[in-house]
Amino acid sequence: MIATAKLKYVRMSPRKFRLIIPLVKGKHPENAIAILASVKKNASKYAIDLLTSAIANAKRKQGVDAANLYISKMVADNGPMLKRFRAASMGRASMIHKHTCHLTVELDEVKQPVSAPKEDKAKAKASHAKDAAKAKGHEHHEHKSEKAPSKKPKTKEHRSTESGKKHNKE
Repeated sequence: MIATAKLKYVRMSPRKFRLIIPLVKGKHPENAIAILASVKKNASKYAIDLLTSAIANAKRKQGVDAANLYISKMVADNGPMLKRFRAASMGRASMIHKHTCHLTVELDEVKQPVSAPKEDKAKAKASHAKDAAKAKGHEHHEHKSEKAPSKKPKTKEHRSTESGKKHNKE
């Protein structure tokens, strides 16, 4: 966990906020803000504020690159419930529950592999050579084994049954 941001006593049901969590979890915070800006949910406004705060908290720490951050945890917990009464029929009163929630976001840094295996380096080198050849104007010819298999001509068995029906009727 690199940075956290908390927003408490939000006048919204945690159930409503939990609808947007799968949209952004595991993504880069800047991309998540762009996604949430297009979502037509009231919860997205709170999530955008929370993410911008978490990004600012991460930037204050030394040695943290903001480009390598991702949303590792996003939680909406229950807060205290406000209880109100509304007049009901026959002189009675009915209870109204106004839900609140506590929101938490944790950002973490993407771990870079220390050293890549030799096989991956060989593949990367080969693909780099192909890209360099294309950039120079040389075309890369494919081997026969890399080409797609040719289609076989249709035999009598593969022909439609309608022509067979016509012959049977005659």
